[in-house]
Amino acid sequence: MVTRRRLLDSSLISLIAVSVFLALPLDSTRAADPEPTTTSTPTASDSGYSEISTFAKAVELIRQDYVDGDKVSYHDLIYAAMKGMLSSLDPHSQFMDPNDFKDMQDDTRSRFNGLGIEVAVRDGLLTVVTPMEDTPAAKAGVLAGDQILKINGTSTEKLGLQDAIDVLRGEPGQKITLTILRPSTREIKDYGLERTEIKVRSVKGGQLLDPELTGPFKVGYVRIVQFNEPTADDFAKALDDLQKQGMQALILDLRNNPGGLLNSAVDVCAQFLPSNTKVVSTQGRAASQMHDYSTPLGVKERPSFPIVVLVNEGSASGSEIVAGALKDLHRAIVVGETTFGKGSVQNVMQLPDGSALRFTTAKYFTPSRQVIQGNGVVPNIRVPLTSEQERAVASLRNDDKIKPSDATAIIKSKDLQMMRAIDALKGVMIYAQQTSPKVEAVKK
Repeated sequence: MVTRRRLLDSSLISLIAVSVFLALPLDSTRAADPEPTTTSTPTASDSGYSEISTFAKAVELIRQDYVDGDKVSYHDLIYAAMKGMLSSLDPHSQFMDPNDFKDMQDDTRSRFNGLGIEVAVRDGLLTVVTPMEDTPAAKAGVLAGDQILKINGTSTEKLGLQDAIDVLRGEPGQKITLTILRPSTREIKDYGLERTEIKVRSVKGGQLLDPELTGPFKVGYVRIVQFNEPTADDFAKALDDLQKQGMQALILDLRNNPGGLLNSAVDVCAQFLPSNTKVVSTQGRAASQMHDYSTPLGVKERPSFPIVVLVNEGSASGSEIVAGALKDLHRAIVVGETTFGKGSVQNVMQLPDGSALRFTTAKYFTPSRQVIQGNGVVPNIRVPLTSEQERAVASLRNDDKIKPSDATAIIKSKDLQMMRAIDALKGVMIYAQQTSPKVEAVKK
C-alpha cells in the first residue's frame, strides 16, 4: 500500500508539473508577440513532457525521503530549481524571488540598501564590475576588476550571482567583510564594510574645468554615474548650465558606470545626435528581439562642440552603448581603457507569485555592427592607469569637500586619462581655429 500511494503521489505531481510548465511566461510572451519567432517547432522528442515528468518524480522523492523535512516544501524546492536553471544559462540570467525583484526595481529608481558595488561572474569568479561613487565600497578603495574570493570568510567559488547579491545587500548598519584579490598586483586584502542606504545621484560634477588645465578654452565636464530614470533629464540640465557658462567642448566621464536602463542611455545620446539616429541594435533568436534603438524626436538641438568620452574597465552595459555609438558615428573621441564587455539584453518577466525571471534574450550591436558582449568598446586613445592612480582618481571622485586647487593638482599628477582627454580637445579646437575661413572687412 505504501508503494502504491507513493506511485499515485508521483503521478499526481507529474500532472501538476506539466500543467505548470505549460503556463510558464515563456509561452505567454510568445502568444503576445505580434511577430513569429525564428525557433523551430519542438519535435515529439523535444516536447519536454518526459523531462518534466522526471523532474516531478525527483521532487516527490526528495519530499518523501530527504532527512530534513523543513527543507523540502514545494516552494523551496521549485525556487531552488528555478535558480539553478537560470544560473546555468549565463552569468546575467537569474531567478529573483519577490524580495529580489523589488530590490531590482528600487535599483532602477536609484535607491537601495547595500555596499554600492555592481558585481558579475567573470571566468567563473565573482568580479566587481564597478564600485558606485559615494558608497562604502568606493570609499574603502574597492576597484573595478577586483575579484571577491570570500564574503564573511565564506568562499564565493560556488556562490551564484543572485545569492552573492543577496549577501552583499541587506539592512543598513550591518557589517560585512570582503576578501578581495586585485589581479593587477596579485594582492589579497580584507575590506571591512558597513551596509548603508544607497542613493545614487546619477549625474554629477557638472562644471567648467580649471583654466590651469584647459588654457584659454572653456571645457565642460560631466560625470554620469549610472543610467536610471532621471538621468537623461538631469544630464540635459547640466549641459544647459554649462552652455550658459560658454562651454566650447565637453568631457563626458563614464568611467566605472555599470550601465542601467537602455532607454536612458539612448536618451543621453540624443543630446548629441540628430533625431532618428540609430544608436544601438539588438539581435536574438526571436524576431521580436531584433530592434533598432534610435534617438527620439523633439530633443533640444545643441551646438556640435567637440566631445571626449572617458571609459575604463568598469564602464559596462549602458555606458558601452553610449561610448560605442558616439565613437562609431564620429561624434566623440573615446579615451581610456577597453570597457567591461557586458553587451547582452535581459528581459525581466514577473511570475504570478511576485517572483521574476531575468534572462538573456539578445546581444547589443553598435552602429557599425560591433558586438559589445565579451569584447567591450576599444578606445580611440588608450590610456591605462596604475592601481595607485586609480585609487587617487577614485578618492577624488568620492570627496565632495576637496578644494578646487587640490583637485586640479591630483588631476595633473594622477588622472592621465583626463589629461589626455583635455589635450585631445585642445588639439581639435586649435585646428578648428586655424582652418576656419577668415572673414575680411568689407571695403567701402
